[in-house]
Amino acid sequence: MKKTLVALAVLAAGSAQAGIEIYNANNVTVDLKGDIEVVYKKGFEDDATTKQEIQDADFGFDVRYAINDDLQFGAYWEFDGSADNGLTNSAVKAGNTYVGIYSQAAGSLIVGRLDSILDDAGIGSDYQFGLNSFFSNGSPFGADESLRYDLDKGNFYGGVAYKQDKNMNSGLGENGNMVDAKIGYRVADFDFTAFYGQAEFKGAGIGAAMTEGDKESLYAIEGRWAGVENLNLELGYYNMEMSPKAGDSVTAQTYGFAADYTLNQWIFAGGVSQVSVDGDQTVKISATETANNDSETNWFVNAGYKVAPSATVYAEVGGSNGYSEVDSTNNYYAQNGVGFAIGAKAEF
Repeated sequence: MKKTLVALAVLAAGSAQAGIEIYNANNVTVDLKGDIEVVYKKGFEDDATTKQEIQDADFGFDVRYAINDDLQFGAYWEFDGSADNGLTNSAVKAGNTYVGIYSQAAGSLIVGRLDSILDDAGIGSDYQFGLNSFFSNGSPFGADESLRYDLDKGNFYGGVAYKQDKNMNSGLGENGNMVDAKIGYRVADFDFTAFYGQAEFKGAGIGAAMTEGDKESLYAIEGRWAGVENLNLELGYYNMEMSPKAGDSVTAQTYGFAADYTLNQWIFAGGVSQVSVDGDQTVKISATETANNDSETNWFVNAGYKVAPSATVYAEVGGSNGYSEVDSTNNYYAQNGVGFAIGAKAEF
């Protein structure tokens, strides 16, 4: 199941926070933004070991120049200290880097290395094992050659983005491209969002999970309700179709539910998701055994404690009954089980 769904990650990327103002004069503002997260984690795999991961260690500068009372011109550049997640001793790498025009009335338009619209997708206050983590956590899939427009008018909001891969470093291929979009509506205690994404993989530089001429599309619907004090309920439906140039198309459908409750400085959360895939999903689990991998259930429960307004220490347990790839050279798979994580994160 994980191998079937891995291409979905090409449609996702990370996002920035509000920031701390460090300069404001002469119609120019400079905000410092960043996040850090360190976790001890044991994954779902049967043979997984507990290890430390540095999943975020980023900071960036958001510079804005006020053209008039409504319009701003800006630039953002970010430095990523966790790009290798501790695998090597490489230097800090450049993260999102873009320029943009910002207007309360007309929306924002940014161009450069930036995040896809589908980064905003995902439900649940999970840290490592839920749908939100599946879309966003530690994602390395921001693209250099991107264009994104966003508009938020209160009740209505939306956005659209496009990226190509002439630099051959985002997995789409030199002649590949991707477009994704969202539209949302807020009313009373409800918030509804619909997403759509479509990618075509073509030319040199295609990611290992895809081949020349493959196409991929996804649409999703999410709903949130906050009608009870301190309680949030969320539902999500995700439909992804993978259409290889040769062979039959495969459709994966995911249903998810999540809830969180805040009690003073504590946040308690849980969620469950069910994935079903059509077509033949037989995988090897030993040299002589195979298994059907056409459905998978994932769940998580956690508790987080806010030691500061934007800093949280947490513990999370999650489980899965699917299969994950152990060694791509011999195609053996191991049944997933229960994982856990203990970590700390801070944003500014």
